[in-house]
Amino acid sequence: MSSRPAESLIRTSLGETVPDLVVKGANIFDSFQGTFRVDDLAVKDGWIAGIGSFDGGIEVDGRDQYLLPGFVDCHVHIESSLCSPGEFARMVNASGTTAVVCDPHELANVAGAAGIVYFLKCTEDLPVDVYFMLPSCVPASHLERGGGELKAQALEPFLGHPRVLGLAEMMNYPGVLARNPEVMAKLRLGADRRCAPPDGHAPGLRGRNLSAYAAAGIATDHESVEAGELSEKLAAGLFMLLREGTAAKNLLNLLPAVTNFNSRFCGLATDDRNALDLAREGGINHMVRSALACGGGLPLPEILNMASLNGALHYRIPGTGALAPGWKADMALYKDLWSFRPSRVWKGGVETAREGASLIPETSPPLDPAVFCTIKAAPPGPEDIRAEGGNGSLVRVIGVRERELYTDKLTMELPTRAGEILPDPEKDIAKMVVVDRYRPCEKPAVGFIKGLGVRRGAIASTVSHDSHNLVAAGVSDRDILLAARRCIELQGGLVAVLDGRVLCELPLPLGGLMSTVSYTETAQRLAEFADASPAMGLKHGADPFMTLSFMSLPVIPSLKLTARGLVDVDSFCVVPLTA
Repeated sequence: MSSRPAESLIRTSLGETVPDLVVKGANIFDSFQGTFRVDDLAVKDGWIAGIGSFDGGIEVDGRDQYLLPGFVDCHVHIESSLCSPGEFARMVNASGTTAVVCDPHELANVAGAAGIVYFLKCTEDLPVDVYFMLPSCVPASHLERGGGELKAQALEPFLGHPRVLGLAEMMNYPGVLARNPEVMAKLRLGADRRCAPPDGHAPGLRGRNLSAYAAAGIATDHESVEAGELSEKLAAGLFMLLREGTAAKNLLNLLPAVTNFNSRFCGLATDDRNALDLAREGGINHMVRSALACGGGLPLPEILNMASLNGALHYRIPGTGALAPGWKADMALYKDLWSFRPSRVWKGGVETAREGASLIPETSPPLDPAVFCTIKAAPPGPEDIRAEGGNGSLVRVIGVRERELYTDKLTMELPTRAGEILPDPEKDIAKMVVVDRYRPCEKPAVGFIKGLGVRRGAIASTVSHDSHNLVAAGVSDRDILLAARRCIELQGGLVAVLDGRVLCELPLPLGGLMSTVSYTETAQRLAEFADASPAMGLKHGADPFMTLSFMSLPVIPSLKLTARGLVDVDSFCVVPLTA
């Protein structure tokens, strides 16, 4: 988007020149007073020239419809959609989002600084403004091994880019509290006056630890899971992002803590949401719909500002998040205020979507060698994934919590055979394996997980936060090995296997994280996994992949499995499989 064309906007507003676009007679949302007014909105050169009575140019009948500013997703990992950046933009724009604040740390963990360069290049001239917060934790901690490493000096050159806003979520909160020198160097980088304040990531942090974390200059959090936690973090001065992703669904639990007063310090974020959910339900518009339907009492104007203006103001994104003269003509027209499915969407005054379908042609991502076909792992063999243990051994088991990224530390007695610990499908306990995708000589890490839902066969994925090693889980070693081998053959992807046969697969050759096909085809492939879920013992439509992808992330409590082994996140150390 070019700079504001002040002179042409003045002339158009005064009626001296004709607008390019006029939306006639719509109910226009006033973000600053929380009201609607019936009027015309005039656009010139991609910016709003005025609201009042206008004629000329392309005229759109907005009568009995509602004109809202484009939504702003305050924190998103594009890679989690499983789509290329261009296809992600086409998809979310069709649901009314016109700006996102992206943290590219998934691809950066795979490819280092080259991953950030790739994303900056791929996100120019899209129907969504893609802004960036620079990955602060590559790797997320010393307890995992990835393909990239970014220190403060590697991030500094990116600060001059016009779409780089600041420092992304500081997940290494133990490093903040311990004043780790490299962590502190990155926080100083994020404190640059040109930047938005650093983003946070503080699951369960309360009391003095929370105060110390906020005192370091960290300004946001998106990891709260209950209302009391949200309230305490708001009181600590944090701008709170309410999240509704594919695996982590926290919005409805947090809304009771949001009031008419403190809503101005809250924004909305999808964080990690896959293409199937984005295509079927939407993104930020789904959150607005859910917040309004839950009956919590928060008025619609406050919800709409949480979805647009609040985030734009916090991240210092000029001209974004409201409909007013001199603001960007990023907006969407809605037939009603309960479905929140836009009939038309404009980005910079150009219509980009209609009736839920993008008007922008499909994109083909560049196949940069730095991010294309990056899987170096060797297929594991039966002995590589054997879990040693005698009869009566107590085993540390990862306990999955529904709709959360937190896990429980369980200690259980599992069945054994010939000195090998076995999964227990009747109790929903599967074997989990993490294969280092970057170092083919490393032995896989082996553990057990309860509550994933895979009671037959196995699944494997190269999407596993944040290092994105190859992770597999199942109840049959034969199926686990086949699923892992097929992931390697695809050079990244999702694979489901049952009884020695591949049921479904989605190739993800871009960093092992993103597909090269359209968002509609990506969503269709994900739907095939959902349809196959009952055959594997899962609830129909269940998505174990997104849940499994977080079971290797050692910065969210309490027990996780990385390429280095089983990690007790609370004590921040590797622990043995047997207790």
